[in-house]
Amino acid sequence: MRTPSLALGWREWVQLPDLGVRRIKAKLDTGARTSALHAFGIREFVRDGVDMVRFEIHPVQRSAAAAVQAEAVVVDHRTVRNSGGHQELRPVIKTVVHVGDMAWPIELTLTRRDEMGFRMLLGRQALRGRAVVDPGRSFRAGRGDAPKRGTSNKRSKEEE
Repeated sequence: MRTPSLALGWREWVQLPDLGVRRIKAKLDTGARTSALHAFGIREFVRDGVDMVRFEIHPVQRSAAAAVQAEAVVVDHRTVRNSGGHQELRPVIKTVVHVGDMAWPIELTLTRRDEMGFRMLLGRQALRGRAVVDPGRSFRAGRGDAPKRGTSNKRSKEEE
């Protein structure tokens, strides 16, 4: 296993460009094995013999205003135990995550996270061998595509 080259905080701004998400706040959760993305309107279908899923994402925390529609290949279905102890069978997709200046492929389970504080969890499988997490820090990889100096730095409550 390679030595992690990235030091991250317990929460980071990430991008999921293959899904059309240019910025989403993720909680880095080493207690969670699998990464999860808040998705709704999840509809599985078959296209040319390939299992697919179509879904929508609310990338802004505590807001349903902006929705991003996405499609992806279903690579698996997994039974995941959520933080409340309930088991749920979820579709699994593979996509690329961008954190700071680095990018790598990850697997994501799709589930409703309406009641959760973060729309995305980056679990330990996605972090293993790539990053270490400093639980006392946040946004060590930067603030994503936040406004540049000289432009408005004001962020809405949903972005903080």
